[in-house]
Amino acid sequence: MHNNFKSGFIAIIGRPNVGKSTFMNHVIGEKIAIMSDKAQTTRNKIQGVYTDEQKQIVFIDTPGIHKPKHKLGDFMVKIAEDTLNEVDAIMFMINADEGYGMGDQYIMDRLESIKKPVFLVINKIDLVHPDQLLPLIDQYKDKYPFKEIIPISALEGNNVNHLMDVFTEHLPEGPQYYPDDQITDHPERFIISELIREKVLQLTREEVPHSVAVVIDGIDNRGEDEKVLVQATIVIERKSQKGIIIGKQGQMLKEIGKRARQDIERLLGSKVYLELWVKVQENWRNKPHQLSEFGFNQDEY
Repeated sequence: MHNNFKSGFIAIIGRPNVGKSTFMNHVIGEKIAIMSDKAQTTRNKIQGVYTDEQKQIVFIDTPGIHKPKHKLGDFMVKIAEDTLNEVDAIMFMINADEGYGMGDQYIMDRLESIKKPVFLVINKIDLVHPDQLLPLIDQYKDKYPFKEIIPISALEGNNVNHLMDVFTEHLPEGPQYYPDDQITDHPERFIISELIREKVLQLTREEVPHSVAVVIDGIDNRGEDEKVLVQATIVIERKSQKGIIIGKQGQMLKEIGKRARQDIERLLGSKVYLELWVKVQENWRNKPHQLSEFGFNQDEY
């Protein structure tokens, strides 16, 4: 191992849709953070682990720090704030195209009490004229004492290497926490459930809001040359949503299954047989026992 090997944990925060998942996937090179243009799709601390000869950076994607609207929201905000106190640095990402917004102010107010270096990363610079960047940088400079402000395009890969170098400078020397080939510490079942959930959100658009959870009922290997059997239940809050997810003659559910299966096969590196069910659990987001059943276990944090 390298003499001055550096390692540490960096939390990624920012309003929805600023490109956090795109950044993670660019750096790690795997589809581990789900992509959706809807808010709050990341509910758990998905970690991407980046390792090379000199360093290991463990990225923690905190669930949105936003004003909670229900118990699940309270729980997500609490996880986010707890996480920020445990990391080595915080990467606060904003979208160059949208500029400053009240959501950013809310986050900066939360950061006041946290004694960790915060790097402001301005993403999506490919969408704005360079002349628009300087006023934006000045505006944020006045609002919070950021350690550094770095403009990037996660999609195009612009300046991402420089950002990684900056992080490395600020990380402490330390051990390698994860093996070289590990890219995430989430059990496969969590990523599989997120991949299925992503397809539901992408395909149903406005008709099915975030009141959808995916529970993995089982993952079974069927012999060496056989497919992996994945059984999952899509849980929704209202009966009216069930018809939308199943679709005419089951077409929608079939399409969700097809797209999810392709991603799961890439993740597992083997052929997959995916069985999906749809179940209605009214108002599940406000029932603590349901939250823990769907993997949002308050005791863990």
